[in-house]
Amino acid sequence: MAGVNFDALNQVYNHYLAEYAPRTNSSLDAHKKDDLKKVYNSIVKLNKESPLAILDRSDEAKAYAISLKENARSFRNAVLSTQDHMDESSVLDNKLPYSTRPEIATVRYLGNDGTETAPTFELAVAKLAFPQENVGNYLASEEVIGLHPSAYSFDLSINDIGYEFQFQIREEDTNRDIQDRLARLITNAEIGVEGQVLEDGRGNSSLKLSSTQTGVQQKELIFSISDDNTSQSSGIVDYLGLNRVMEKPSDALFEINGIERRASSNTFTIDKQYEVTLQGLSPEPGIATEIGLKGDVDSLAENIHSLVGSYNSFLDNTFKVTGEHTKSSLLHSQISFMTRHYASDLDAIGLTFDDQGRLNIDDEKLKSAASSQDAATTMGPVKDFANSMLRKTSQITLNPMEYVNKTIVAYKNPGKNFVDPYTTSAYSGFLFNNYC
Repeated sequence: MAGVNFDALNQVYNHYLAEYAPRTNSSLDAHKKDDLKKVYNSIVKLNKESPLAILDRSDEAKAYAISLKENARSFRNAVLSTQDHMDESSVLDNKLPYSTRPEIATVRYLGNDGTETAPTFELAVAKLAFPQENVGNYLASEEVIGLHPSAYSFDLSINDIGYEFQFQIREEDTNRDIQDRLARLITNAEIGVEGQVLEDGRGNSSLKLSSTQTGVQQKELIFSISDDNTSQSSGIVDYLGLNRVMEKPSDALFEINGIERRASSNTFTIDKQYEVTLQGLSPEPGIATEIGLKGDVDSLAENIHSLVGSYNSFLDNTFKVTGEHTKSSLLHSQISFMTRHYASDLDAIGLTFDDQGRLNIDDEKLKSAASSQDAATTMGPVKDFANSMLRKTSQITLNPMEYVNKTIVAYKNPGKNFVDPYTTSAYSGFLFNNYC
């Protein structure tokens, strides 16, 4: 790896993530060895048959190719996720958890496929679980710290485990310098306590320490801080007020079907079937949210809504970029041709295309089709449409350069051509433009 500029590579990667791929990866982005082998073979075949061309090397063309691939990848993952709930064998069995008041609590179903019997219950929240919070003394931010320059340390004990933190105070350090330094030092240690510097709007600042853990455990406090028996100079705890407890940890208090319960965390399980996360208090005593599993039709309709939303988002993100450097019109015409093939069948179940190619949903018509006795057959066009979009997005992610302007220089001799890395290496090079 001699000669590789790793700083430049890091800049490329960070720029790519920030500009073109802001979404986090999902499990669908992980592949088996056989999957990667298929991709490799597809690239080899593509490169072998691609004509030689001079590509448009403008910044607009490069940005379009990269964003097009990311939009296609995101849509492809959404289609794959929806297909998990559109299998003909389970199209009427799948169920989704719901909370009628998500501002009070949200829910995740822990069952395998939603076919098990799961109870419906009422949940009212009286109090949320809180962490321990220590808020230190408010000191003038820009004043030089009132401690002698030296090496200081203090002990932080959490869950019966002690940690010593050491740091240096220099002559020119201000109160804010030390508060920021300790906030980073404690947070980066990842021991269950996080630091944050607060401001009062009058030029003063304070160091706030919060436990990541909530609820009352075996002891009244989750963590404690002292420098009475530390190895370096002491005095920082009293000076900054690190041991001043502003909020003691507390449990969540709630009712399930009128029976009072408590939990040390705002996220807990019920009957090993639901994972509930408390989001807020009931607006009035007794006001509850209903938690349960949605019926078959509602579940199927929601999956189709998800597919339609992902498709429309893909169109919006892809076709909002037009200009002389791209072939977005080619992609638009290809997708329009594909959608016309399914238009009549989708219209029969409540899905219609507008003039821009976007999908609209007639919910009553959709639910009527989904609740029919042969729903698996009736909803077949949706699955066919999803499979068609899946093939198209796979093709786009494999070769986004198809939709960037280029001038064909020479076609390869059919049957006597050789593999070359031209097409894919050109795309990869866009990621490193102006960095290496």
